[in-house]
Amino acid sequence: MSKSRLLIVEDERSLAEVLQYNLEKEGFEVMTAADGQDGVRKAQAHTPDLVVLDLMLPIIEGFEVCRILRSDAKTQNIRILMLTARSEEVDEIVGFNMGADDYVTKPFKIKPLVHRIKALLRRDASAEQARDVINAGGIEIDRINHSARADGQDLHLTPTEFRLLWTLARQPGRPFGRNELMDRCRGEDANALERTIDVHVRSLRQKLEQRADLIETVRGVGYRFRSEPMAGPLEGEATSA
Repeated sequence: MSKSRLLIVEDERSLAEVLQYNLEKEGFEVMTAADGQDGVRKAQAHTPDLVVLDLMLPIIEGFEVCRILRSDAKTQNIRILMLTARSEEVDEIVGFNMGADDYVTKPFKIKPLVHRIKALLRRDASAEQARDVINAGGIEIDRINHSARADGQDLHLTPTEFRLLWTLARQPGRPFGRNELMDRCRGEDANALERTIDVHVRSLRQKLEQRADLIETVRGVGYRFRSEPMAGPLEGEATSA
């Protein structure tokens, strides 16, 4: 089986070297680029399976690199994981809207990053594109346009609530732990604040109104999305998260 080819576009040399060393240990073929222009050139020349892309880059910044790769037929299906010191949610939204597949904030741990890279590489590109819009249980979620509707009515969600709803609805029936949800919805640095996910869930349920029971509490684990609303209260669940 051929090795998956990765491209690390990172201007901090020591970090690029650490990433390259650890990813090669995991069996990946790894290339590096120290600026956005070289990153675009290498992506177009070698068509890697995945790009680990810093945002704060010389010559061409990361958002523009992402836009260029997504607008080129040869590189548009390359997985892109944005890696950045920026932690503002608005930056995450811009990144996803420009076509990023995942977003990790610095500082980060190597092992979780490797797991996320492997998970991205397991996704089927055509199936993923078909699921930019999810329809489940009377709710429509559009990842590209960052919009959500319940029973035809717009939902005015915060960025964290949107990512929470998207994460749960993509895999109905699958329980997600609080740590995992915080990691996906807020970034690696939020793991220590896992109980705050309950606050976001409570707010999201309030906005879903009649569809609130689609988000089910899984006792001792976290939450999951149901494919259909329940007729009554969830078993073992209070009215608040």
